[in-house]
Amino acid sequence: MLEVGRIAKAHGIRGEVIVELVSNRPDLRLAPGAVLSSPRGDLEVLTSTPHQERWIVAFRGIEDRNAAEGYRGVVLSAEPVEGDEDTLWVHELIGAEVVDLAGRSYGPVEAVEANPASDLLVLSGERLVPLVFVTGRSPGRVVIDPPAGLLD
Repeated sequence: MLEVGRIAKAHGIRGEVIVELVSNRPDLRLAPGAVLSSPRGDLEVLTSTPHQERWIVAFRGIEDRNAAEGYRGVVLSAEPVEGDEDTLWVHELIGAEVVDLAGRSYGPVEAVEANPASDLLVLSGERLVPLVFVTGRSPGRVVIDPPAGLLD
């Protein structure tokens, strides 16, 4: 299961919540009838509307503001989307060894940092590698082709 979002807070009095989505597929993840998993059980999307870079979502079974408040901070997960085999998933990148085309190792990926131009692999020593320099991957390994001086 992939983390696709988090419920930030309740919205209004009818049980709607604000969802911070971390998926690039809101058309699938928040479509009416879509089911997202959470530690509190599955949640079926009734409606969703974009709102200030987040989403207002109504889930089946969350009927009022009191119920919605109880879901604050709940992580939402879903199965990977079919056909996304070439997608780089954060959970697969964390801990993977980073090597260049010559086989030189730069250590493991410690985190992935969101960035408007290109997300960044965070390596030890606060070294950052934009994802645009990733040329390949295999389980536990990420191959990069960085420009001269990027990781010196």
